[in-house]
Amino acid sequence: MTAIIDYGVGNLFSIRSSFRAVGEDAVVTSDCNVLEKADRLVLPGVGAFRDARKALSESGMENCILDLAKGGKPLLGICLGMQMLFERDYEDGVYEGLSLIPGEVRSIAETIPADLKIPQIGWNGLLFRNKSRLFKYIKEGDHVYFVHSYHATGCEDWTTAVTEYGGLLTASVERDNVFGTQFHPEKSATVGLSILKAFVEIF
Repeated sequence: MTAIIDYGVGNLFSIRSSFRAVGEDAVVTSDCNVLEKADRLVLPGVGAFRDARKALSESGMENCILDLAKGGKPLLGICLGMQMLFERDYEDGVYEGLSLIPGEVRSIAETIPADLKIPQIGWNGLLFRNKSRLFKYIKEGDHVYFVHSYHATGCEDWTTAVTEYGGLLTASVERDNVFGTQFHPEKSATVGLSILKAFVEIF
């Protein structure tokens, strides 16, 4: 069973529907006891880092998530949920992340040409870097759906894919049992479902 963490931020029910589409029992929950019983966890997120980080802390689930992830339970962060896996974020200030993966989150404006629109919205291809178990059923160049203005940096050792948008932006990461996708698998049609299927099969 996959537990989708409900802390008031994220596209929860679309993610649940996507897991169910690949035959996985998925629940949306804000109960640490349910997280402990789950086989794997998903940390979603949309909006501003500061607000999401505050909501996660105030939900009372932060320590539970950290304990379970550090104990080896698979954790997948999606979009802003992925960004919170890193050490810090520089969106309108400096904010501490969960520090499950080394690296920082910075504006894509530091990487892309000034004439490109921010946020990056739309379908972009994946360029593989380090091997990822999430990509068991897809191939390099497959397109996934992005909506973001920030991306992870300084995490090359853990980067499994990048995407090209006037520059190379971090698309996904993997460190032991902790995974992240800057793109939205639940909005990425067959390719996204294949990624979620691979996540379910990892452990």
